[in-house]
Amino acid sequence: MQVASTAPAAKTPRGAKAKSSPSVVRRASGAASPGKAPTRKAVAAEVRKATQPTSTQAIAKPVKVKLVRDSFSIPRAEYQTLQDLKDRLIRLTRPAKKSEVLRAGISLLATLDDAALLVVMAAVPAIKTGRPKRIK
Repeated sequence: MQVASTAPAAKTPRGAKAKSSPSVVRRASGAASPGKAPTRKAVAAEVRKATQPTSTQAIAKPVKVKLVRDSFSIPRAEYQTLQDLKDRLIRLTRPAKKSEVLRAGISLLATLDDAALLVVMAAVPAIKTGRPKRIK
């Protein structure tokens, strides 16, 4: 049985390598010795390594959509139709904002072929652009 010495360790001259016992030398790979449980750092490193996506896995980042603010005039009857559609969606348990209803209509128009699009657009009367005059 060896007794630990309380005397300070002898200094080694510059350039000379210090001799150390094999029990003090750590492995170069940083792995724990075979008889000991892995450290928290080692476990965390393994978990990070296992959960990192490979080059074949695409990292899906949400795309931020830029919005455009616009204003337009709409005939009162069409505005009422827009409100009726909103009320109908509420009854169908799918409330929607005016902008959502308009965007849904644009999506439907985009799916039409050229002939059908021309028929639908012929049914929409042209209105004078600009702000409407105030009625006194």
